[in-house]
This record gives sequence, structure tokens and C-alpha cells, in this order.
Amino acid sequence: MRFSVLASGSTGNAVYVENDEHAFLIDVGLSGKKMEQLFAKIDRDMKKLSGILVTHEHSDHIKGLGVVARKYNVPIYANEKTWLAMEGNIGNIPTDLRFHFEMEAMKSFGSIDIQSFAVSHDAADPMFYVFHEEGRKLAVITDTGYVSDRMKGHIRGADAFVFESNHDIGMLQMGHYPWSTKRRILSDVGHVSNEDAAVAMSEVIFDKPTQIYLSHLSKDNNMKDLARMSVAQTLQSCGIITGEFVHLHDTDAEEPTRLVTV
Repeated sequence: MRFSVLASGSTGNAVYVENDEHAFLIDVGLSGKKMEQLFAKIDRDMKKLSGILVTHEHSDHIKGLGVVARKYNVPIYANEKTWLAMEGNIGNIPTDLRFHFEMEAMKSFGSIDIQSFAVSHDAADPMFYVFHEEGRKLAVITDTGYVSDRMKGHIRGADAFVFESNHDIGMLQMGHYPWSTKRRILSDVGHVSNEDAAVAMSEVIFDKPTQIYLSHLSKDNNMKDLARMSVAQTLQSCGIITGEFVHLHDTDAEEPTRLVTV
């Protein structure tokens, strides 16, 4: 199983996951043209996509969804409330491309098992995904105001995480956002901070080589170096030293990560 974080941030989100049989996108938060450019950078063909897994209806996750699905004839998987919430924003989707993937469910595609789980975000019915193949595990979790014990149970022990590290609390509090926006981000249905993300990570990392991709960084309230430093320091305070078994990686709103094997 291999994956690349194609784009991550408030301007657009997409994660690519493949094995030798199937290829999936989690969200299509950028234009169809931009998605084609990102696929070219990882030397992959969108015509070979097996499906698109939608997390929720916010525009930074579905901007190019309809265009990509129609152009490349790719099935879309989302839960019922998300389908209803995004219906007016993705154009007409043919019936043979519309599929339901309900909350807390498991679907199998050949040797890959994909499990959905609920997160806490201000959307209709937001959920993210865990991929399992031959004892290996990839967990993708962003856009959540906190990480509950139930969420931790789903992602615990993954070999690789795409994990939200949205903001530095001090930068957010001192920044230019209106108070209503700050309050939303800091709420239980907003986004997790660097420190809160690291505390949650400390409870789900096993004593084995683990790759962590810090994701959905705010362009106004965070910085890559700051996120890495904050997460590493918090993990260290929890007894986990990065650089030994645990490796932290950046993600970007414009450039995909290299395609790596889980």
C-alpha cells in the first residue's frame, strides 16, 4: 500500500492511496486542472482511480469532486447526510457513480479494507478513513475539533498517519481572524492545535517505525517548522522521541508528498 498527501490546507485537500490493484482519492478539494497537475507530479494517472472517498461537504474538500468524477468516470463514496449536503455544489452525478459509505462501516476492495469513522467538525456528518492491507495500516484524520477515545480506537497502531496539526494556539489568539472564527476553530467542532494533536498521537503510536504527516496546517496561524517543533516537544514530554521510531513529515497546500509505502 502506498500513499501521497497531494494537498493539505484550507485552500484544498486531497490524499491519494493505492496498492497494486486499486487507487483511491480521499477528497478532491482543488480544481480538476490542479488535480491533474498533482497526479503528474507523482507520476500517476487519474484514469486508473477506483473511487473517491468523501470526508465532508466543505469546499476545500469537494471543489473538484464533480468535475473529476464525471471526466474520469470515477465512483464517489459518501454517507447519506454528506451526499445531501454537497448535492448542490458538485453538479449532476450519474447514478452509476453514486455510492453510499456509511459511518463506522467497512468496505473491501480486493486486499484493501477501508473503515470509516466519525470525527467532530461543523459539517453534516463528517468522517475519515483507515486503510488496512496485510497487517499494515494507514490512518487519515483531519478536520476535527478534538480526538475522542473512539477515534483513537480506530487509528491506534497505524504504521502511517495523516494527522491534523492545524494551528498554534498563540498565533491564532493573537492573529487577525474575527473572534467568531477563532472561537469556531478552537471549539470541539473546529480544528486541533499542534499540541492537542501531539497529545492524541502519543496515545495511538505503537513502539514500531511510524510515519506521521502533519496536515491541514493553517496558512495564517501555523508554520511548518513551528508545527514540527511543537509536536516533537509535546511527544517528548509524553515519552516519545521523534527521529528514532517516529518520523514527522510536512505536507503542503501546493506540492504533493512523495509516494511512500506503508
